[in-house]
Amino acid sequence: MSEITIYSTATCGYCTMLKSYLNNRDISYEEKHADLDQKLAEELYEKSGQLGVPFTIIKKDDGTEESILGFDRQKIDMALGIK
Repeated sequence: MSEITIYSTATCGYCTMLKSYLNNRDISYEEKHADLDQKLAEELYEKSGQLGVPFTIIKKDDGTEESILGFDRQKIDMALGIK
């Protein structure tokens, strides 16, 4: 199963939609609150080159990673093999 990490903020509506989308499909993820921890904000910037959220990293079983900025349902579905 893929490992999912979501960088989010408390006031981000798209973050809420993404988490709801995954929760409704019983897909687990780790959430990192970039607005509550400066080190996580720096980590987000290092990984994405910007501070936009949601920023999702999906680590697949084969070790490859896919990074997705925003709530792009089609990209998320493709990365997770959801039809």
